[in-house]
Amino acid sequence: MMEKRIIGTAALLLGSATAALAQSSCEGLTPDALGLTGVRFTDVASVPAGEESPVAQCRIRAVTAERTGTDGKDYALNFELALPAEWNGDYVHQFNGGNDGEVKPALGGLAGEAGFGPVTPLARGYAVVSSDAGHDGKAPANADAGLAGGARFGLDFEARQMYGYKAVATLDPIARKMVEGFYGKEIGHSYGVGCSNGGRHAMVAASRMPDAFDGLLIGAPGYRLPAAALQHAVDVQAFTAVTGDLATAFSREDLSLVANGIRKACDALDGLEDGLVMNTQACNASFDLATLQCTAGQNSQCLSPEQIGALKTSFAGTADGGTPYYSAFPWDTGIEGGGWRFWKLESPIPPWGKKPIIAVMGASSLAQVFTTPPTEISGSPDDLEAFLKDFDLEKNAGAINATSEAYPESAMEVMAPPGHENPELAEFRDNGGKMILFHGVSDPVFSANDTSNWYSKLDANNGGKADGFAKYYPVPGMTHCRGGPATDSFDLFGELVDWVKQGDAPEAVLASARADNKEVPEALKGATRPLCPAPSTAQYVSGDSKSAASFECR
Repeated sequence: MMEKRIIGTAALLLGSATAALAQSSCEGLTPDALGLTGVRFTDVASVPAGEESPVAQCRIRAVTAERTGTDGKDYALNFELALPAEWNGDYVHQFNGGNDGEVKPALGGLAGEAGFGPVTPLARGYAVVSSDAGHDGKAPANADAGLAGGARFGLDFEARQMYGYKAVATLDPIARKMVEGFYGKEIGHSYGVGCSNGGRHAMVAASRMPDAFDGLLIGAPGYRLPAAALQHAVDVQAFTAVTGDLATAFSREDLSLVANGIRKACDALDGLEDGLVMNTQACNASFDLATLQCTAGQNSQCLSPEQIGALKTSFAGTADGGTPYYSAFPWDTGIEGGGWRFWKLESPIPPWGKKPIIAVMGASSLAQVFTTPPTEISGSPDDLEAFLKDFDLEKNAGAINATSEAYPESAMEVMAPPGHENPELAEFRDNGGKMILFHGVSDPVFSANDTSNWYSKLDANNGGKADGFAKYYPVPGMTHCRGGPATDSFDLFGELVDWVKQGDAPEAVLASARADNKEVPEALKGATRPLCPAPSTAQYVSGDSKSAASFECR
């Protein structure tokens, strides 16, 4: 089965789809020429293949939905459309991550990024659109907000809505009209792709725009962004309590101790002790963090009771053993990875005061975007961290579900896919839509457990047959969207295209350990593994320990 998938993907990369040459001239192209109203072109350029673009393209940068917000600031939906000279007839809407606020190059994804393999959708001949989701994260009007400026848009309700769900709904028909007007031909198949907040955009589209996309590739979906932001306060409060300082709560050696403890308990569960823990579900039933706690007279190669307590609180999502504010997290070896530390404990970035992402972007987003009423927060690193330290979870967690006259939809209503608590996706399914989800088991910001629980509900609501239109691939060891001690190079986009076009549902997918991934054990550089759809996991059978052919999904 895996060999068939590789052959199918290879055929795609070689251009099995029929190429169509652009029928319109790029230079001097105007909105009027494409029948557009309410759209302004800011730059139109013929871009040759090279450093800026993997292929020759007509690149259009444009703006729509220009307005003045209730906060007196200017807002607009900026976007970039890439129209390759040799078009394969299909279209990709690229959903971006973080707080958006920036038009990322319209490539469809980064080459080598988890989910895409070595070749981007633009390089494969797709027309691609990318946007800033309706706000400028570096707007001069927010310069005085410092590090909180990128989330200051949350003080305007419509900007929240644009970020939550309106930007995709507004831009998608415009981009399609531009593609079809430029080439003089209807789009064949359309896809939506994204990781992190981009994965959330894709899940929202499946619910709110069930007939818009033939296929959706959904990575590490932060589909409950406001609830995940509450986890930032859980983490900062729990970790700061260890030493009084977030960065020193755990050394790198401490986290490697945890990862090694997980390997000791779990590495053999997949049939092979090789440094990669593939059976993460069994691992979470086998690993006991308490075995790493220092005993009387022991002061090295162990964790203090305070460290044990902090990790238990973080991974449970709550300190009192009750319902998590967001979600519990699975134990996995990626806890020793740089990505985990970058999100949770510290960064190498001086302007951030070397604070982690949750204490910079996370704090400003919780304060200004994900709670009602919003709190206009200072943008200094210390003030942002202090906001999370002082955030009263018991008293204020409900603010993510609150409304007001100025904010008639709660942050959860704006950000989360409708029906996410009990998903069925009947319209998307009945329209023939296909989706593939993937999530790093060691993701430190959006829990793979949350995605797994969502998929389990989807499956139950589809009579145990959700895999007829939706597949979920947990990625052992991988942190947020890529990285960690994992085989994190795989092409699920090609699998999605095969499924949409040929009805060829994916099963085991080839995943490789990148040679430039320093977090992969040296002996496994270049190793391959089958990436298995849940609930199956990769199990060693026999043969070369570095070859995916020696494993089966069971």
